[in-house]
Amino acid sequence: MDGVSFSRTLTDHGLALRRAKTEILQLNVGKLCDLACVHCHVNAGPKRKEVITRETIDRILEWLTQTDISTVDITGGAPEMAPDFRYLIEELRKMPQIETLIDRCNLTILLKLGHEWVAEFLAGQRVKIVASMPCYQPVNVNAQRGDGVFDLSIRALQLLNRLGYAHQPGLILDLVYNPNGEFLPPDQTELEADYKRELKLNFDIDFNRLYTITNMPIGRFAARLRHNGRLAAYMDRLKEAFNPASVAGLMCRNTLSVSWRGEIYDCDFNQQLRMRWRNENPLFVWDLDPEQLEGRAVMLGSHCFGCTAGAGSSCGGALVAPQDVPNQNAV
Repeated sequence: MDGVSFSRTLTDHGLALRRAKTEILQLNVGKLCDLACVHCHVNAGPKRKEVITRETIDRILEWLTQTDISTVDITGGAPEMAPDFRYLIEELRKMPQIETLIDRCNLTILLKLGHEWVAEFLAGQRVKIVASMPCYQPVNVNAQRGDGVFDLSIRALQLLNRLGYAHQPGLILDLVYNPNGEFLPPDQTELEADYKRELKLNFDIDFNRLYTITNMPIGRFAARLRHNGRLAAYMDRLKEAFNPASVAGLMCRNTLSVSWRGEIYDCDFNQQLRMRWRNENPLFVWDLDPEQLEGRAVMLGSHCFGCTAGAGSSCGGALVAPQDVPNQNAV
């Protein structure tokens, strides 16, 4: 996607976007998933064949030993469906510099036949879970993720609570909200309070934090917008809501995105658009000198407006406080 417009917007605000110190490695282990959500920028689903191999895992692990990266964030697809998921987690846990392991979980996988072991395994390995939960009401969740997904998600969250998640130190359970449509997320703090009240009152569920993440105009969500003739209007909304205060906290500054093949990108969104780092050929993570990542210019596209609209958006949720959000009417 053309990044000229976004680059020009940065320049107009006296900003540039370059990588800072890499603190997080986000590994996308593949596109295999038990769900096919309408907002999915990865186009993941049950029939996808892309999945990481043991050889690629070992090469990534070897590279990590040469770094002081302290957080590994594992995503997919449904990461737990990768055949070597357990091996990956156990090997990462052996690395003394890795302080935080994150599994981006769709919740339903925890109840899927053949994956009943996953929840207890994650708890035993003290893996932080970031779980997709688009709403605390069934109609919105089922519309976005499929019929019956809300009830399965509730059961999975109750299971995680029984295992100690959101109750015991070191067992962190965070939830992710994506809008069910072509609008920006509401205030993260207020929505988190709503989630905590409704999930506790109706289902006796506890969690730690809620992240609000903007739907990106790529993948399955972009295809739906394009089909309905709404893609241009959504892009205009993102551009009108550009917030220069969000740029400093963008995840592309401190996160290195690695694909299931080992190729490197500035973020998971660039990865899905195949905006690979290149020399003469595509670069793999094991080709990199860890000391030479800082200061590199980030590869830009028009989808970058999605991460800088309103309160900003990242894999850790909103980037700025509500009082720092201009153009409230655009949000």
